[in-house]
Amino acid sequence: MAVMTKSYAPDFELCASLNRSVLDCSPDTVHHHIVVPRTDLQLFGRLAGPRVEVRCEADLLPRSFVRLPLVNIMVNLAQPFPPVRGWIQQQVIKLAAIAASQDDVVLVADSDVEFVRPFTPEMFVRNGNVRFFCKPDQIDTRLARHMTWHKVARELLGLPQAEPPYPDYISSPLAWDPKIVRQMLARVAATTKRPWPTAIAGQLDFSECVLYGIFVDEVVGASANSFVSDDSLCKVYWEQTPLTEDSAAAFIGSVRPTDIAVVIQSKSRTAPAVRDAVSGALSGRERMQGWRAGRA
Repeated sequence: MAVMTKSYAPDFELCASLNRSVLDCSPDTVHHHIVVPRTDLQLFGRLAGPRVEVRCEADLLPRSFVRLPLVNIMVNLAQPFPPVRGWIQQQVIKLAAIAASQDDVVLVADSDVEFVRPFTPEMFVRNGNVRFFCKPDQIDTRLARHMTWHKVARELLGLPQAEPPYPDYISSPLAWDPKIVRQMLARVAATTKRPWPTAIAGQLDFSECVLYGIFVDEVVGASANSFVSDDSLCKVYWEQTPLTEDSAAAFIGSVRPTDIAVVIQSKSRTAPAVRDAVSGALSGRERMQGWRAGRA
């Protein structure tokens, strides 16, 4: 098993914490692959080691993808319009990195994920099948953007549109089977009659998680979706406001014994000291009350 993270310089400290947690909480056989822009290779190179590989995103993309200076936008010279915005390019790079993997399972973890309990490959592979996250009947017209992601994914896979409610396939961290990803991307290329990076990068809105979920459920089917779970194994803080001492304590209290990771989303602007207190309390490295005493 490998853990894969797409990151960049503004998220370096978050990614460094994630990297430490991967090394602390997983067996020596698990490696962490971090994919970054060429300009950030030197910065992230500090994290490289026997179990950590830092890769350049450009090495995973066709040469037609050119990054524009000073903005987080690429242009695909094979299809210049629309420009490839940061959200879309991030997903294309993730897909390319997973497709290139020779591991049995890749655990995709964004920079704001932190593992707080031990995890092993056996948690994510059963009888050769990779754990598949799926929560049935979660997506309907109240979630307009999610509806768009399902519509786009079905078009890319050449599937007829379906009536909601749809399953929710989005979680973090998320286990994927690289062999299935390669099959999925071949299907996209065959359906669209274009290289898959061009087909996906040309979308205005897209979710790689939804594409994978629909492909597993409706194209591959059994046994790819036989090891299915609606448990993300992760407690997530989605709010846009920073965690405080009190809300951090409540967040810690809400983490279940079965959760192996937490996410305090980067957009919350939670202070590093609070993040450290949360991860420290949950991993046993320090106690929340000790942190509070130090702040008093």
